[in-house]
Amino acid sequence: QVQLVESGGGLVQPGGSLRLSCAASRSIFSIYVMGWYRQAPGKQRERVAVMTSGGVTNYADSVKGRFAISRDNAKNTVYLQMNSLKPEDTAVYYCNAFDPANGPKGDYWGQGTQVTVSS
Repeated sequence: QVQLVESGGGLVQPGGSLRLSCAASRSIFSIYVMGWYRQAPGKQRERVAVMTSGGVTNYADSVKGRFAISRDNAKNTVYLQMNSLKPEDTAVYYCNAFDPANGPKGDYWGQGTQVTVSS
């Protein structure tokens, strides 16, 4: 089992920045693919950024150049730095940990943190 706890959401003006954190209950980064997803009201959940166990990253086109995923292995924490925020970035952001070797049994989600971009 893996518990994921997100923090760092809040209200920010357009053009502002936020950093989300996701603390894992144990050391998993050497195995799991870590990701950030978001879900806006009335929309499907979408993938924002992922980082493989080898450190390879991938971003949604809508956030490329503005968001950055990173991790601190010593703290078992993955981050999402969000810059130049836009109103369309408003959503609940979820942290995900996925073990490709275990499929659905190795798929864990955090509780989500609200990000609101508004003036």
